[in-house]
Amino acid sequence: MAATAEDFYLRYYVGHKGKFGHEFLEFEFRPDGKLRYANNSNYKNDTMIRKEVYVNKCVINELKRVIEDSNIMSEDDSVWPQPDRIGRQELEIVVADEHISFTTAKIGALSDVNNSKDPEGLRAFYYLVQDLKCLVFSLIGLHFKIKPI
Repeated sequence: MAATAEDFYLRYYVGHKGKFGHEFLEFEFRPDGKLRYANNSNYKNDTMIRKEVYVNKCVINELKRVIEDSNIMSEDDSVWPQPDRIGRQELEIVVADEHISFTTAKIGALSDVNNSKDPEGLRAFYYLVQDLKCLVFSLIGLHFKIKPI
């Protein structure tokens, strides 16, 4: 299938396998505007949280703008920290005919970024992920609020 100017896909995953099993956070934005969110934590016998919602074209356009402003599409993860027992992060983005996929270790603090072999590239990843998580948590929280204020 040929890519069109309207093609857009984004998926982010962060997780690890540990004492409480496979714990992770994952979300994706599909080309049709569907936002899928999953959060699995077995801590204190929590169950998996799954939410799906469709977002408007303006949200997708804002995501594209945030991605473009981050310059992440020009980065390379070849010297970023490899996933380890602490966990892994994955980010996949398709915008028009550009497709990137990153895999790295969990980033615990900004000092991990500054001490890496590619602090500039990893910093772009770190801040983009922060922005994406903030947006997704806001969208999910607003849409599924049971008792509005």
